[in-house]
Amino acid sequence: MEKPQYLVARLRRALAEDPRTAELGVQVTIRGEVVVLDGEVTSDQRKQQMEAVIREQLPGVVIHNDVRVSVPTAPTGTEHLSTHEGS
Repeated sequence: MEKPQYLVARLRRALAEDPRTAELGVQVTIRGEVVVLDGEVTSDQRKQQMEAVIREQLPGVVIHNDVRVSVPTAPTGTEHLSTHEGS
């Protein structure tokens, strides 16, 4: 394996540039011979696609995909804004 800092940079770039993922908010770290993904995405499909991109870059590598799926929800109430007139 190449030096960890170069490998991390290459994998982050692959995740950012691949149209399936286009992901900048996920952390990539190397622990020994294991690639660890951590962060949040909006769907399980995106999580799996990230793993696929890493496997294409490093076939046969062990991946710990700790990415969490967080589905954004619309607010349920209304927000009341007040105007403050300056004196």
